[in-house]
Amino acid sequence: MPAERLQKIIAAAGVASRRKAEELITAGRVLVNGQSVTELGSKADPEQDHIRVDGKLLHAPERFSYIVLNKPKGYVTTVSDPEHRPTVMDLVKSVKGRVYPVGRLDWASEGLLLLTNDGALANSLMKAASHVAKKYVVKVAGVPDEAKLDKLRRGVSIAEKGGRRVRTAPAQIRLIREGDNPWLEVTIIEGRNRQVRKMFEEVGHHVEKIRRVQYGPLSLDVPPGEFRGLTLEEVAKLKAAASGSKAVGARPEFAAPRSKPATSGSKFFPPRSKSAKPRPGKPPARKPRP
Repeated sequence: MPAERLQKIIAAAGVASRRKAEELITAGRVLVNGQSVTELGSKADPEQDHIRVDGKLLHAPERFSYIVLNKPKGYVTTVSDPEHRPTVMDLVKSVKGRVYPVGRLDWASEGLLLLTNDGALANSLMKAASHVAKKYVVKVAGVPDEAKLDKLRRGVSIAEKGGRRVRTAPAQIRLIREGDNPWLEVTIIEGRNRQVRKMFEEVGHHVEKIRRVQYGPLSLDVPPGEFRGLTLEEVAKLKAAASGSKAVGARPEFAAPRSKPATSGSKFFPPRSKSAKPRPGKPPARKPRP
């Protein structure tokens, strides 16, 4: 950080106004690295130099960091783990300053995870009232019929910690790859513990794989195990989403018509292998063009 005038640093730390800070300096009540500084206009680096006013050490104002990580399977989303399992913090050791995860992805889940030291934003995002959309791609065991999917779209009752049951908010669900164990795209506006897994268990289907690919205005765009910092524009959009602004799609429109299945080869999972077993049944004949 570039050096700044001492009176500006003292004022930014909330010790005194800039004019009062000048009086403290000229009175010899300010030390920089153990040396008294009495000349106005003297500069220091609040991140590198030890600045004391009346013997009290000043701390530089905290700078916020915003990180998006592609969490791989096999890491717990916590700052520390009593069982000594790998945590997501092991993947962001090179980040300067302290950051912590916003919300959780369980040990077996993958995908987009936000980390920051902006406590106000983290609290806003995790509030149920924020309705920030979270999109997942999910592989389930067995083929859920349309009646089950409609049930999930309307909301189902799931058990929370302690046995209390709650009803989930409406969800968007569409098929993106057919098969004996199909892939589905699921969008929810809540962040309950293991919510997507519990939702499918309620209709009789186990979730085999789950990957979060979108969090509000943020999309997954880094390889597994890697991270990047957010741009100023992304931070602004994220804050708008946390405040409930519809301009950045905080709450999705669930009345939209159902989409057709996506073709294989999505960026979120590899294309179907050529050796894959073909589905039985004769394909429907194509209608001739007029």
